[in-house]
Amino acid sequence: MSGESPLTVTQRSTAASPSEGARPLFFYDLGSPECYLAAERVMALPVVPEWVPVDEARLGDGAAVVADAEARRASVEALAAERHVQPLRWPPGWPADDVRPALLAATYAKQIGRAVAFSLAAFRQAFAGGRNLGDVDTVLIAAAACEMHPNAVLKALERRAIGTALDAATDRAAALGVRSLPALVDGASS
Repeated sequence: MSGESPLTVTQRSTAASPSEGARPLFFYDLGSPECYLAAERVMALPVVPEWVPVDEARLGDGAAVVADAEARRASVEALAAERHVQPLRWPPGWPADDVRPALLAATYAKQIGRAVAFSLAAFRQAFAGGRNLGDVDTVLIAAAACEMHPNAVLKALERRAIGTALDAATDRAAALGVRSLPALVDGASS
């Protein structure tokens, strides 16, 4: 990973020769503005990757990403301008926000086939709208944008199985060599 910019989608090959029809895996954390910018670009890929929400804090370099928040903000803002993305609105308290409720909701959304819609809505609430993804109301607004029923989402946030699935996805990313996000990994060996 050294020498790679944390502001671009990282590609890794996990197999000697990718199998025909294997979808790449897009690992992301909803609290990461770099993942937000990458998510907007991933939508333009010729092959739609499988979106996999993970907890970046549990990956190898997660702590290093938040070391210098001001420098990180400046880098992300410059990249957003370069990519002609609307100026970012930072959530209050970023990067200290606990986005686990949003990650749990994204994990639930993945289980019901709405990972992309929910995740884009959540990213946009956070980094285009400046809302805190640790706030359950913000999570519910993002869920409503992709027709996820609020009661179902609230119940999912409390289900132990959803937390276990998020942790398993994070462990899977780590096992595939992902140490920082965003990451786009060849899905041939998954």
